[in-house]
Amino acid sequence: MAKPIGKQAVVIGAGMGGLTAAKALSGHFGQVTILDRDSLPEKPGPRQGTPQARHTHVLLAGGQKALAELFPSLEQDLQAAGAIRMPVSYLLVERPGYDPFPQRDLGFDFLCMSRPLLEFSVRRRIEQETNISLCSRCRVTELVTSPDGAAVTAVRFEDSEGQVETIATDLVVDASGRATLTLAILETMGGAKPDETEIGIDQAYSTAIFEIPDDAPGGWMALLHLPTSPHSSRGAFIFPIEHKRWIVSLAGNHGDAPPGDIDGFMTFAKELRTATVYNAIRNAKRLGEIARFVLPASVRRHFDRLQEFPRGLIPIGDSLCRFNPVFGQGMSVAAQEAGVLGRLLASRAGLPDPLDGLAPAFFAEIQDLLGAPWATAVSDFVYPKTRGDRPPDLQQRLQYGMALVRLAAEDPSVHKTLTEVNHLLRPQSALRESALADRVKALMMASA
Repeated sequence: MAKPIGKQAVVIGAGMGGLTAAKALSGHFGQVTILDRDSLPEKPGPRQGTPQARHTHVLLAGGQKALAELFPSLEQDLQAAGAIRMPVSYLLVERPGYDPFPQRDLGFDFLCMSRPLLEFSVRRRIEQETNISLCSRCRVTELVTSPDGAAVTAVRFEDSEGQVETIATDLVVDASGRATLTLAILETMGGAKPDETEIGIDQAYSTAIFEIPDDAPGGWMALLHLPTSPHSSRGAFIFPIEHKRWIVSLAGNHGDAPPGDIDGFMTFAKELRTATVYNAIRNAKRLGEIARFVLPASVRRHFDRLQEFPRGLIPIGDSLCRFNPVFGQGMSVAAQEAGVLGRLLASRAGLPDPLDGLAPAFFAEIQDLLGAPWATAVSDFVYPKTRGDRPPDLQQRLQYGMALVRLAAEDPSVHKTLTEVNHLLRPQSALRESALADRVKALMMASA
């Protein structure tokens, strides 16, 4: 490690956002301490602080690339632990009008596994870092500021014995998910809270694990069944995970929640637009109970719009922006944000005061990164019951998207571009480049 720019950094939260942030910080601080309120499992498994971990998670190719940059050879670790490498051409996509959408070799693949396996594997890599300490059962209660209130200088927490401790720190990364501590410190300082954009969707899931049956369908390894919006929000996912299992999630929003009993689960699957999901699982052996989860809204906090922000504090991951999990973007965006933070710290290492203005620089740097996933979240306004401020150009956006999908079905090069954007390998702007935009608009006019 080059000369550190700080002695101590503290990360709040040991989820994917916190773990990746800690690794990004470790090359720039003498010591990095991760504090998490949960008792962290000694083997892959869900924990209390991540109830959503029981449901389908996808590590998009962009997230996989970001993790590989932070943790070289992590992909080999994951595959050795049972993760399945899948060419994107083996993902069967069913969408209205395209049941199925063309399957093509688009030149990349990605790993399929459960969220607990991924988090556990990354945590094990973190534990190998000599200057990172991972402290479980430690509940952070307060961020301590300097006398003038302009900087965060310490973290106060209760340890596993209920004792109150304080760690002096140069930088705090809030990866807690809800940004409660960050918002509280802004209020304490008397500054403005960030504007928040909410897209109220009430997204509900029911998830079951099945053994992959011997007569599993050929031609696909994973399946994505998209809803017939705006008339129905019902969708489904089947992905392979470790130990020759499928994780199967059924989804619906605005009160159309999949049931939590197996009979209701199977009926919901049978009532989907196609029989593909139902036929795949009807004779498969279920393992364990059915898990349920509801996300009220996607939320984006616009810290970038604040005129002032305390020195020594960076919110990251869901603390910044929480997406509808139906799109599978959260873990990948968190890993990419950590990569941005690490590169930003490296670029500032030669400055007289590298931490001065770090937060505003970070917020500005990640706006393009958030563009693609948030544009996808905005598509939830296709449902009339979705709460929030609808973009004035929503109808044009939806029409552009439908025409783009039609073009992608016909043209492999457009299909590749669209898929790369969806996998966070390319920015949202790639879908508006002039040559492609002209073709999409021409198709829109022809269809008018």
